[in-house]
Amino acid sequence: MTPPPPLGDPSLQDAEALAHALGVDTTLGLTAQEAARRLTQDGPNELQAAPPRPTWRRVLAQFQDPLVLLLLVAVAIALVAWLIEGRNGWPVDALVISLVLMLNALLGYVQEARAENAVAALARMTAVTSTVLRDGKEQRVPSAQLVRGDVLVLNEGDAVGADARLLRATSLRVQEASLTGESEAVTKDAATLSTPAPLAERAAMVFKGTAVAQGTARAVVTATGMGTEMGAIAELLEATVETPTPLQQEVARIGRMLGVAVMLIATIVVTTVLLLSDIRTASDVITVLLLGVSLAVAAVPEGLPAILSVVLALGVQRMAARHAIVKKLSSVETLGAASVICSDKTGTLTRSEMTIGRVMTASGASDVTGVGYAPQGRVEHQGSELGEGALRSEHIVVLSGGSLASNADLRQQPNGEWEIHGDPTEAAFLVAERKLGVHERRERRFERVGEIPFTSDRKMMSSIERDHEQGDAMVVITKGAPDVLMQHCTR
Repeated sequence: MTPPPPLGDPSLQDAEALAHALGVDTTLGLTAQEAARRLTQDGPNELQAAPPRPTWRRVLAQFQDPLVLLLLVAVAIALVAWLIEGRNGWPVDALVISLVLMLNALLGYVQEARAENAVAALARMTAVTSTVLRDGKEQRVPSAQLVRGDVLVLNEGDAVGADARLLRATSLRVQEASLTGESEAVTKDAATLSTPAPLAERAAMVFKGTAVAQGTARAVVTATGMGTEMGAIAELLEATVETPTPLQQEVARIGRMLGVAVMLIATIVVTTVLLLSDIRTASDVITVLLLGVSLAVAAVPEGLPAILSVVLALGVQRMAARHAIVKKLSSVETLGAASVICSDKTGTLTRSEMTIGRVMTASGASDVTGVGYAPQGRVEHQGSELGEGALRSEHIVVLSGGSLASNADLRQQPNGEWEIHGDPTEAAFLVAERKLGVHERRERRFERVGEIPFTSDRKMMSSIERDHEQGDAMVVITKGAPDVLMQHCTR
């Protein structure tokens, strides 16, 4: 059986004891079979969203606008009048208004369905993955498949897929703005807390929905899905009530005013005619009442909902042409009322990709062609590919050195696309080194045996490598702030 969830705050418990309680060996991780069994038992590591509305409810929602309800009343009145008149001919007024309402509902339904499908497709494209230790090997799995007891392997740039207790951490800083609102990255370590602490001060924990800004770590998953801190926030959000947009509020106000005005005017007209006319029979009374009904129906602007829907639909199409998805037609007008839009720059205005474009050494400079993480391009000097010589040797030292003093990883996916794991700046060195064509020799020649991580005090990161081409001699490759490195240079 799956071990029960740990009692109390995991940050107050010893990490190894907690892992033992969760039934996992921290050096091997869970087995694939055990992970699959826990996933079946606990369910996917996903936040529960409100169940999708069935089609009939989405169609019905198109008729809940006050102005549309007023038109439905007009249709009913027109049909009653047609029946009273003896069903002479076709009920043209009722049919025309009904047709307009159906077209309006169809337009709104189709647009919302398209938007929901687009959002669902976007969610599938941006599915988050996590690196875990299973069967003693590091594996990349969808974060939705994380289970309690999984050992997370965290590197710079990784998204934290579940709430987890740190087993060990090296210079770890985590961006928790999405959870706590704190704009600065928070320093984390694996030390057990002695007293309970607020969420923002639980240094021994990492939480779902946050991201690693610096450093590396391993952590054991303690909660998934709605059991995470992010899940608790999701539960609170489910209780929020959606407020009408400014346009919906205005249309509702117009609908109420029209309804009152139409009924008042029709009542005044019918009353006046009944008092001033020579009413002798019941047929005369019915004729006067039909006059009031006709006046009420004629006063209702049956074309207004359709006009609003068409105008908003045009706005949606213009937004779609600019790759913006609008889920509800009325949201277009709300966006138009916005004066300030606050957005995260990375991934919105930029792609969070770093590319080395120029390399300068003592013997000269060269240009690196190509952009992005695909190693497509070359290193050029004065318009031609960089050849053998001192300049190339110096470039090899710079680019291979930058690749050695790095924890980033560059991989080609089965679909041919290139993906990085780690810091974008470090990945830029890996890409440029591949363009120079020396990455394979560097991988054969050097073997990492140690690392001195970057800290805010030291401002340097050092990688200790064994050089197989120099009799297994030890070499230290260091990168860091220029002013700090210059102090350690002897020539």
